[in-house]
Amino acid sequence: MKEKRRVLMAALCIFTLGSSAAFSTGATASLPAADSQGAQLPSLAPMLEHVMPAVVNIATLSRVPVQNNPLLNDPFFRRFFNLPDRSQERQAQSLGSGVIIDAEQGYVLTNNHVVDKATEIRVTLMDGRQLTARLIGADPEADIAVIQIPAEGLAALTLADSSHLRVGDFVVAIGNPFGLGQTVTSGIVSALGRSGLGIEGFEDFIQTDASINPGNSGGALVNLRGELVGVNTAIIAPGGGNVGIGFAIPVNMASQIMAQLVEYGEVRRGQLGIAAQDLTPELAQAFGVHDLSQGVVVVQVGDNTPAAKAGIKSGDIIVNINGREIRARSELRTAIGLLRIGEKIKIEIVRDGKRRTMAAEITAPVQVQIAGEALNPRLAGALFGDLNESSPMYGRVEGVVVADIMASSAAQRSGLRPGDIVVAVNRRPIVSIEELRQAVNPGDNRLLLNVQRGELALFIALQ
Repeated sequence: MKEKRRVLMAALCIFTLGSSAAFSTGATASLPAADSQGAQLPSLAPMLEHVMPAVVNIATLSRVPVQNNPLLNDPFFRRFFNLPDRSQERQAQSLGSGVIIDAEQGYVLTNNHVVDKATEIRVTLMDGRQLTARLIGADPEADIAVIQIPAEGLAALTLADSSHLRVGDFVVAIGNPFGLGQTVTSGIVSALGRSGLGIEGFEDFIQTDASINPGNSGGALVNLRGELVGVNTAIIAPGGGNVGIGFAIPVNMASQIMAQLVEYGEVRRGQLGIAAQDLTPELAQAFGVHDLSQGVVVVQVGDNTPAAKAGIKSGDIIVNINGREIRARSELRTAIGLLRIGEKIKIEIVRDGKRRTMAAEITAPVQVQIAGEALNPRLAGALFGDLNESSPMYGRVEGVVVADIMASSAAQRSGLRPGDIVVAVNRRPIVSIEELRQAVNPGDNRLLLNVQRGELALFIALQ
């Protein structure tokens, strides 16, 4: 019994010393007063008293379509029975969180999915004030949005440099889980640079075991100094609740996107001008780079693109951009997607087994689009465009993307949806707008489109 007590006291001493050292670096975090036994205990309370006023609860109202019978979603069923394309709507509510980043301007950082399609955004501060917010801009691909509230008596969080995070660092998540109100959970950084999860278009997540639940989205992930290191975004929840695997967008990534949203109201992404695929062991052997286990193989280089001007060729293996290791195609897409048009970058490649560094300047993507009615009356209402690097399917499939669809149009009634990628027309493969134009005859009474919709491949017949 005495031996167990000595072990327990030693463990407590180690914990107290470790915690004291961790808190000593923060000006706002300090040890509380002694307990009833005269022993000092570590606490997050001093830091949280400084941080929590900058974390807000967000409630939104939106209008969503309602149809009583699932068959009414089928355009063929509606056309057969000559049903009008009128959909009922109902009011929907959602809850989330946000972080005040700029107290003078009233800017609040949150997730796009928290405020997406909202007709009204209400923000509740820690002191109980309820304010109406307006949307400044949103980026669905990275799931970041900026809203603005009246700038009166606000507190803002200091931004950390999330590139300095290490696995094992202590972090605290603050948000509004399940609409309960401000809630604090703690944990550690479980992993860094998580990508390829299919959660967002651009992924570079911080993984943490701090409990994150529905409603935490858009809330703060802070370090022990009370600095913002990430924006809580998603969880893996097989049972619908927290299982210790949560994801946050690094604040460096979020702040880059926020700067463009504040300046332009949108994110203006550029292009490098390549199609690429992950380096596999088989490809590494074929290219004679047996010691290289990670990277991205350039499959195609577009004419007159930044990549072409930099001298990048098909078969080159990209391993680093601006000092950041590139291990997979998803990481390449994220690295390029965070760069502004006109920004100069350094690209490290492996060619013939030798490393080289090249310079390139990111340019605006050239948008080649054509209206469906210019091709065939059965495609009226659709806007087609060439695939570019902003598409999650870029480099994975070849085809023409449906950039937009007009409501109640012939194209929508046929079953086409925005984001669909047309890979073949009448069983003829297409890879560009020009090939789409050649494949579609204005007088065709029937068109058979082979479409890629996310991970689903399907045929759509237009008659």
